[in-house]
Amino acid sequence: MLYYLLYQIIFRQYGAGSESILFKGLNVFQYVTFRTAWATITSLLLTLFLGNWVIKKLTALKVGQEIREELSAEHHAKKGTPTMGGVLIIGTVIISTLLWARLDNLFLWLALAATTLFAAIGFADDYIKIVKKRSLGLTGKQKLAGQLITALGVWAVLYFFTNYVWKLSIPFFKSTVETDVAYVGPWVYLIFIVFVLLGSSNAVNLTDGLDGLATSVTFIAMAALTTLTYVSSDKRWADYLDLAHNPSSGELTVFCGAMVGASLGFLWYNAPPAEVFMGDVGSLAIGGALGTVAILTKQEFLLPFIGGIFIIEAISVMMQVGYFKFTRKTTGVGKRIFLQAPLHHHFQLSGWKEPKIVFRFVIVAILFALLSLLTVKLR
Repeated sequence: MLYYLLYQIIFRQYGAGSESILFKGLNVFQYVTFRTAWATITSLLLTLFLGNWVIKKLTALKVGQEIREELSAEHHAKKGTPTMGGVLIIGTVIISTLLWARLDNLFLWLALAATTLFAAIGFADDYIKIVKKRSLGLTGKQKLAGQLITALGVWAVLYFFTNYVWKLSIPFFKSTVETDVAYVGPWVYLIFIVFVLLGSSNAVNLTDGLDGLATSVTFIAMAALTTLTYVSSDKRWADYLDLAHNPSSGELTVFCGAMVGASLGFLWYNAPPAEVFMGDVGSLAIGGALGTVAILTKQEFLLPFIGGIFIIEAISVMMQVGYFKFTRKTTGVGKRIFLQAPLHHHFQLSGWKEPKIVFRFVIVAILFALLSLLTVKLR
């Protein structure tokens, strides 16, 4: 919005030939790096400014967190803490993105739409939990159905309205996206998109179990993804690093920057002891945003590095459930690998305090993010 007002209208029409420093200064609005920086700052400040008001509103509406019975006493002490704070994250991201991005970019609108739809699924899940006063909201099938429909929608937009290249960009191999070796076609890519979006959204959802954990890891992962999105949209950097170049993904950098700022701002209120939880409305939306941007920028294979903690948490659940079912079927008694899954609950029951778990997971998340950035030079 500001791009059109301050650059396209005022600068291009009145300031291009002017000697005024003020008019010349508006020229910076054409640069995506400038607008990304301000989108980050805007979402951060909006989240900090609106945070207390949102918490008070959620408290007044009695939007309190329900706790699963099998969790520790430390968790049950959090019962009643306002949840659905993810509306603050998604709201500020949308506002900041609309303010600072170029709005003629289809990829940008696709990322906003997918994030909003995943947020809507999470909102429905949280709402059912609160109204029915139970720790489980939508059934697993209902939640997966909503995520599947959203993933199909993302694929349909790419198939019918863009010139999306149905080739895989594989880390550590040069120019895979430029050759037919990596071509899989739109129908195989549909399965790939479904896997990425459902996997990323559920992985973030599973990680959201300790004060500040999911928010901190989101900040780190989104910061790495912002960098990768920018370099892949800039032809000079993309050619130098042998990345799939797509100039249409440039405005996604603004969206990612807004997500970075909103996550950091939300951490102010979500740091232990948390004043508010993001709820499924936040975690599903964040996971959906990560997956969608990765697909649009062809960084899907880097997601295990970008969001390594999210992947580890999801794998720990799959291992726990799979091993339990296997041992129950073969021995008659279900056995567990971890004390409890996801993995952060295992460490909690092992005696680690929440802040120690969060800080150590953050260190690992930073390591994964750095590895994701290093891979671009190893092609």
